[in-house]
Amino acid sequence: MRIARFSIDGNVAFGVVEGEPSDPDGPVLDIIKGHPFAEFERSGQKVPLSKVRLLPPVLPNKVVGIGRNYAEHATELGNEVPDVPVVFFKPSTSVVGPGDPVAYPSFSSEVHYEAELAVVIGRMCREVPRDRVQDVILGYTCGNDITARDAQRREKQWARAKGFDTSCPLGPWVETDIDLTRAGDLGIMCTVNGEQRQLGRTSEMVRPIEDLIVHITEAMTLLPGDVVLTGTPAGVGPLSVGDEVAVTIEGIGTLTNKVIKRG
Repeated sequence: MRIARFSIDGNVAFGVVEGEPSDPDGPVLDIIKGHPFAEFERSGQKVPLSKVRLLPPVLPNKVVGIGRNYAEHATELGNEVPDVPVVFFKPSTSVVGPGDPVAYPSFSSEVHYEAELAVVIGRMCREVPRDRVQDVILGYTCGNDITARDAQRREKQWARAKGFDTSCPLGPWVETDIDLTRAGDLGIMCTVNGEQRQLGRTSEMVRPIEDLIVHITEAMTLLPGDVVLTGTPAGVGPLSVGDEVAVTIEGIGTLTNKVIKRG
């Protein structure tokens, strides 16, 4: 199912998305009782998706990113594929939702998009065995690992380059009906102002999702709602103020954000 987090009349709730945009009245949200990290019930109270504001589908304690997990992307930036996964963090303050603006940071003049499959963790876990990875995943959403590329090169470490405010759009919802096998071969596309910039498949990952979760949880505990960004295909490039960037992932949906000048 598709689980969205939304706001309506000043209230925040989770709901199950029912229907498709092609439906006569469009999709609706069946508001759930509770939250998606435990057993929940549908309330039967439904609101049109068009009447709500979609929020980031989760509020992660931390976003764990994986760098250079697609060989062609590593090569296009002049890097080797690393021997072990490159792990970095994006703070919770970097997270925004579908339709939210991305504010161009004042310290950069070279901001890039990076379309990524985002894994949403469903339960507290550490030292997860490879054969239990499926058990700790709630589902998947679209992510955009927006990066100040010049700062990344200049500062050598990635905290400011990848962690600035609004640098982690997530959404539009969490799709729970995707297992690890299917997640390992999904199409990923990024467009800027409607023009295709990235096109790849998760099957091109150097290391699959199972290996990433094992590697991360050897070192740290993941909490419900935490997000793992799994890397980006080749084709990254610059964004400018006024651009509309969209990440579409097969079987999940489309995450769209507009770049604005930081106020």
